[in-house]
Amino acid sequence: MTRTAVIAGVGPGLGESLARTFAAEGCRVALFARSTEYIEELADDLPDPGEGLAVATDLTDVDAVRESFETVREAFGPVDVLVNHASAASWTGLMDTSVEAFEEAWAVNGRGAFVCSQEAVDDMLETGGGTVIFTGATSAVRSRGGAIGFTAAKFAARGMAMDIAQEFGGDGVHVAHVVIDGQIDSPEARERQPDRGAETFLDPDEMAETYWHLIERDDVGTQPFEVHITNGPNPSEFI
Repeated sequence: MTRTAVIAGVGPGLGESLARTFAAEGCRVALFARSTEYIEELADDLPDPGEGLAVATDLTDVDAVRESFETVREAFGPVDVLVNHASAASWTGLMDTSVEAFEEAWAVNGRGAFVCSQEAVDDMLETGGGTVIFTGATSAVRSRGGAIGFTAAKFAARGMAMDIAQEFGGDGVHVAHVVIDGQIDSPEARERQPDRGAETFLDPDEMAETYWHLIERDDVGTQPFEVHITNGPNPSEFI
């Protein structure tokens, strides 16, 4: 079965690994990000038998998001898979966070994911089902303190995921929330912490396989709502 997948928020690390994994499994993959150069290069370099489409998208712009989904439909047809993967945050506490920074976190993690989900689920209801995955974090289930914008936005996204799952599970739409408990390996993370051991990072390719496992299973009734990915005791914040 050839699926059309939208990954909302693609960059080096897990976003790229998701795109490559989905393409290798035969998906037509639409890549949403503000930066066009990176996603255009990635779309051209996706493995066979998949096909890539770079769609420059500001996820804080509601009209732009809806237009991006129309672009995907024109190129690939209705959406079968959505990964709400984008994230924005200022790592500051209550008194040091501006209203603008708080709203930016919400606009990406909350409203952006809401609009993407509306668009994708509308397609899925027409075609008989699909999968929506939200990339979460430890802060989506337990506050860490000192990152109020990120925490509030991630709590909101988890609540949306749960609500969509309850509303549309009976229609064949599986919704999953992935709690990432640790730091994902990426060029940027390595550059910031050059002396950190590789074993303390989460492997994005392995994580992408977990996402694909959530997609490829057919029986919605046996699918988990929430999956936790952790790297054991080294960076773990949740367990």
